[in-house]
Order: sequence, then C-alpha cells, then structure tokens
Amino acid sequence: MEGGKKKDRQKKSPTEKVKLSKTKKCENSEEEETAFPTETEVQECPVKADEEEEELVDECTERKDQTAGRKRKKKRGPRKNRHSDLDPQTVSYFQRVVHILKEGFSTDEDRALFVTNVFAEVSGKEISLSSDQLGSVVLEKLLPYVTVSQLYSFLSVFSSSFEETSHHRCAAHVIETALRQIPHFHQHLHDTVAEEESSKSEKTEGTRTLEDVVLHLCATVKVGLVDFCRDIHASFVVRTLVQVLAGIWLNTSCRGSSKMQDSSYSNRKQTVNPSQVKEYEPPESFLEQLLAFSTCLQENIQVFVTDRVASYVFQVMLQTLQRRLPDACNELCTAVVNYLTSRNPTADSSSLLIFLKDHSTSHLLEKVLEAADKKLFKKLYKCHLKGHLLSLSLHEVANFTVQRVISAVPTAKLFVKLFDELCPGLEGILAKGHMGVITQLTSACVKHRAQQENLLNKLMEAFHCAEPPSRQITCAPLFLSLLAYEVYYALSDEDCDRDHQPCDTRNLQKVNYHGSVLVQHLLQFEDPTTVLISLMAMSEDDLVTLACDPGGSHVFDVLISNSNIPEKRKKKFLGKLKGHYVQLACSKHGSRVLDQIWKGASLGKKQDIAQELVPKEEELRRDTFGHHIVRNFALAHFQKRRRDWDEHQAADSKLKKMFLDILED
Repeated sequence: MEGGKKKDRQKKSPTEKVKLSKTKKCENSEEEETAFPTETEVQECPVKADEEEEELVDECTERKDQTAGRKRKKKRGPRKNRHSDLDPQTVSYFQRVVHILKEGFSTDEDRALFVTNVFAEVSGKEISLSSDQLGSVVLEKLLPYVTVSQLYSFLSVFSSSFEETSHHRCAAHVIETALRQIPHFHQHLHDTVAEEESSKSEKTEGTRTLEDVVLHLCATVKVGLVDFCRDIHASFVVRTLVQVLAGIWLNTSCRGSSKMQDSSYSNRKQTVNPSQVKEYEPPESFLEQLLAFSTCLQENIQVFVTDRVASYVFQVMLQTLQRRLPDACNELCTAVVNYLTSRNPTADSSSLLIFLKDHSTSHLLEKVLEAADKKLFKKLYKCHLKGHLLSLSLHEVANFTVQRVISAVPTAKLFVKLFDELCPGLEGILAKGHMGVITQLTSACVKHRAQQENLLNKLMEAFHCAEPPSRQITCAPLFLSLLAYEVYYALSDEDCDRDHQPCDTRNLQKVNYHGSVLVQHLLQFEDPTTVLISLMAMSEDDLVTLACDPGGSHVFDVLISNSNIPEKRKKKFLGKLKGHYVQLACSKHGSRVLDQIWKGASLGKKQDIAQELVPKEEELRRDTFGHHIVRNFALAHFQKRRRDWDEHQAADSKLKKMFLDILED
C-alpha cells in the first residue's frame, strides 16, 4: 500500500505541484495535495540534490571562469555550497525549481502557474538573488517564461540600483536576460500594468507601463554612460539596451581576444535565441533615446575609440543606427574618421593607416566601413586607403579591414580600382596566408560581375598552373588544397617548368576550407568552364573525398544550383560518383551531397541510385547517417512496392518542376 502511495505521488501533473506556495491537507484523503514546495518543505522532495547542485555548480563556475578569460579544468570531489552564499534551504529550493523546469510541463497554463509561484516566493529578494551565482542562473532560466506584468515588476525592482547591479558579474547576466524579453512584448509596451502588479514592484513614481520602465533605465545609463560602457559586465547590458531601443536584434559576437570579449556572455547557454526574436517597430520615445545615446557617444568619441570594451558598444550602436537612423549613423562614422585622422596631422601618410594596424581600433574601423554611405566610403578610399591596400593586405591585423573594404565597395567602377591595386600582389597575399582577402576579392568579382577572367588568370599564375597550358586542367585540386603545382605533385627543381603529363597523378588528401570557398565563388563566375573542366578531370576517389569533406561538400551545392552550368555537364560530373553511393550515404557530409543530388535527379537517375543502395540496405539502416538515406529515399517501398514508388517519385519531380517554372516566371 505504501509503495502504491509513493507511485501515485510521482505521477502527479505539474499543475498539482504548483497550485499554491504552501502545502494544504486535503480533507477526507489519505494523501496530501502538494503544491509547489516552500523552502522548509523542499528537502523532503525525492530529488537527487547532489547531482542537481553539481550541475548548477558547473554552470555557475564555468560562467565565472569564462569571464576571467580562463579555461577551467574540471575538478573532482565535494563542492557543496562553494558556489553560493545562499542558505541550504534556499539552495535546495532552487534545485527543485531547476528539476521541475527540466521535467517540463504538459500545458502552457501549468508552466505559467509554476513561474508565477516561483516569482511570488522570490518577491522582494530579486536583487540579492541576482547577485548570487546560483540565484542568478535560476532567474535566467525563468525569465524567458514571464508575462509582461511580471517583466515590468522585475525590471522595476532594479530601477533604484540599476547602475550597481549592472556592474555586478552575476546580476548583469540577469538584467541582460530580462531586457532580452522586451521584444516579445513590443505590442504591450504602452499597456498599463494592473494595480496589484505595480504595487508589488519597487518602481519609480509615475511609471506604469513597460515603456516607462525602459525609459527610466535609459535615463540612469545616460548619466554614467562612459562608466557603463567601460565596464566589461555593464557594457553588455548597454549593448542589449541599445538593440531593444532600435527594435533590432544583432549577432553581437566580435572578433578579437577571448579575454576581451567576456566569453561568459557569448559562449554560455543562451536563454533566448536571438534568431527567434523578430524585429519590431519601436515607439518614438525609444528612437529618441537611441539618438540621445548616439549624441553621448559622439561627445565622448575619444573614450569609445581608445577603450577596447567601450568600442564594442560603439560598434553595436553603428549597426543599429545604420538600419534604423542612417543619418545619425553617418554622423558617428564621420566623427570617428575625423578624430582618428586628427591625431597625427604632421605625418607623411594618413594617421588612419596606423589605427588600421591596431587590434582594437581596426575592429571599430571595420564597422565604420560597413556602415558608411557611398559618399563617405569614396572619401575614405581616396584620402586614406588609395595606394596602401596591398601593404595593408600583407599586415596580420590590417588585412581583415581590407576584407571589409572589398566587401563594402559600393560600385563596380570603384571595385575595378581596388582590384587593379591588389592584383599585382596576389601571390604575396597567398604566401602570407591571408586567404580572406582572396576569397572576398573573388566574391566581389561575382557581385559586381567584373574582372572575373583577369582574377582567374592571376590565380592560376599564383598557383603556377597557367603556363604551360597543359597545367590548367589541374587548377581545381590546386585551389582546393591551396598548394602550388610543384608542391602538389612533388616535383624537383629540374621539372618545375615541364608540361603536365597524364601520368602525373596524385590523390586529393585534404580540402582546405578557404580553398573550398574559393572554388565555390569561381563556379559562380559567368564562365566557369575552366574550373568545371578541371573538376571533371579529377578522379572518382578525389570527388568522393571532396564530397565527404565538411568544406568540400558545399562545392557540390554550388555546382548543382548554378544555372550558368549546362545540365548536360552537371549530369556528366555527378555521374562519376556512381558506384560510390553507399560510401557517400555513410558519411556525414557525403550523405548531404547525395540528398542534394537526389532532389534534382530525374526518375531514371533516382532508380539508378536506389538500385545501387538496395543491396546494402541493412548496412545503411545500422549506420548513423545511412538510415536517413534509407528513409528519405523510401528504399523499402522501392523493393516491395515498385510501381507505387515510381508514381510517387514522378509526381514529386513534376511538382518541383512546376514550382521552379513559377519562380522563374
């Protein structure tokens, strides 16, 4: 009987767990109806407390160590209460909260009731809990499920101590997570909060809507904006607040030292996926605050240009203004350029070139180049960059800025000037290993439809396969492996200038990532014949190696989807994979290539592929990737219900062709 009671208690729905914040005894019943446990009752819950706590310790300690820029080595042994200043009852309470969140809920109503009860328990202790490692992690897990009134109450509590908590290493995480929820309630920014909700929050007098709370936080930030932006924790709060004001969500990861970026923000488990947050039209008051922030940044331009942490705030501001307030963005860009060029006016060359070689300032200048309008971009090139692009491309830091210059060039006419300046030093750039410059140059040739033939000739010269002409057929494997002809074929000094012989063969050992990107861009040229013929001349084994490579597999994507390549040549090229379909199906990346081939194949081609795979069906079913191919290609139906399979595949091909015709029209 006792075992039966225990089993019944374990089967209770989440609703039964969260009905009240205190335990009530049910009349005329042997069992107690248990609501969400209070702190004094939680120790009786059948939860593996040590394991729950250990997981939270890992998350809290990892976040702390990442903030310091260190890689934490996992330690074994007892760690109880090392991570938190909370009393044992509160720790156990939060363990129970995390446990129930992991279990999940059968309905949204159950989850909403659960979150309401937890926030009722922590009411009045939000700031102290946010400043604790364990408490901050639990609050971060709960905030994505709040209602607009709960979010209003939560943010209102921080209004009086926003500056102090934003600088705290734990509380800053919680505030940022709370701000991340605002885009979900953008339609309720003007809604007045219910009396009972507003009375619970320690809000500033007169604030009754979520918009009011955000504006109050903005006022606090503006007073000490420089201090906020220079602090490694508070700067992330400001960056999030800027995005909220603009109604735009950015990927704010920045290139640079991991110690500088505070990877606890960029690498930790995100409570909200930025890609899931839709852009929204912000109210006029938000745009006014955004413009006010922009003015503050312009007034303190020297701080945001020279301070590495504050510089990231400036970059986010540029990205948001570019899309929301372009005129203000251009003013900021001009202010940065004017400040940097005024630092050393007596120098022979532009002082901007010195800052392009600095790790911190170069990041900011990259964003300036991307955000600048056509007029400012042309001025930057004419006054500061013209004649220096090649030397900058060879520099270990400045070459990244050159990549941004190439990608941001606004017109084909200006691109031709950049191309003519960089082209003579192409081999030197390759020798330095700055492949980003080469791939951006190739991509710009595709974008502007200019200098494509010239670039291909220069690349073949750099890889020593332009002369004698017999070597040109080897350009694809050379590009893919980023090896010169003599190195790829291991020729001696005496044979460096001889013609390519049919007997000169070497298997493709490895595909370089940048080499794969280069070939993908070259295949998008208006005339990709040279590269395509070289790919078709590769052996079947080399093509399988290419298809099964993480980067190389994307070459097939471009080739299959490219309308500039005749269908006849596509079929001939893809036909060389016949006999290797099982090997492709059992590869993580090869199976994806095979799936792409299948989608564009005719009924006859699909029958050939299925016919080759069927004898190995059992082997494929047992394979990690092969079993997806068995399911997607319906190999069981191909064997047992061939006529139905043929009709289904034919109908599927006809439907796809119809949609393609519609899209073309």
